[in-house]
Amino acid sequence: MFTGLIEETGTVKLFEKTQSGALLTVECKKILEDIKLGASIAINGACHTVIDFSANSFTVQTSNETLSVSNFEKLKSGSIVNLERAMTLSSRLDGHLVSGHIDGTATFLEQTSDGFSNKLFFRLNEQLKKYVIYKGSITINGISLTVASIANTVISVEVIPHTMQNTNLNTLKVGDIVNIETDVIAKYIENFSHVGNNTTNITKSFLEENGFI
Repeated sequence: MFTGLIEETGTVKLFEKTQSGALLTVECKKILEDIKLGASIAINGACHTVIDFSANSFTVQTSNETLSVSNFEKLKSGSIVNLERAMTLSSRLDGHLVSGHIDGTATFLEQTSDGFSNKLFFRLNEQLKKYVIYKGSITINGISLTVASIANTVISVEVIPHTMQNTNLNTLKVGDIVNIETDVIAKYIENFSHVGNNTTNITKSFLEENGFI
């Protein structure tokens, strides 16, 4: 599990397609402080397992499943990626619970500024939109953010200067693809309300009465 608070950005040193996915080597500093084989590291929000490391980089294997649902196909040598080590049980949960399992992608549309924070707009697909609510949590390229607005399939998030400066959001160009992980609670609620082909007694009214929505 992760929190969605990016520890540092890294630079892709190698991205090599294989039959089973891809090998990815990332150069970084802070992430290497306590690295070990088998450690979990979120790269642009996708959980990976360390299979090798050196004094200035680590290597993971990306599965075909991850390639199919993420923006990893766009990675190349020199790409900037967001990095976060797995949370510990003694950590403060300063972001929100992030599993590191990418649900899909969104397209970056535009950015506006109010003189302090930046508002970034993204277009989701219909499948992802149903899990997103106003003021709810969403993970974009591994970053824990709050949904500031929803208009059809377009959402926006407010990003403070610190986050812009310390993540790869500052490299986004119109049309770029970002990784999305929606709030896991929404997916559990959907699952609980549809057991097999039968609809349970969990209704919108039930959820409202019990403080879930």
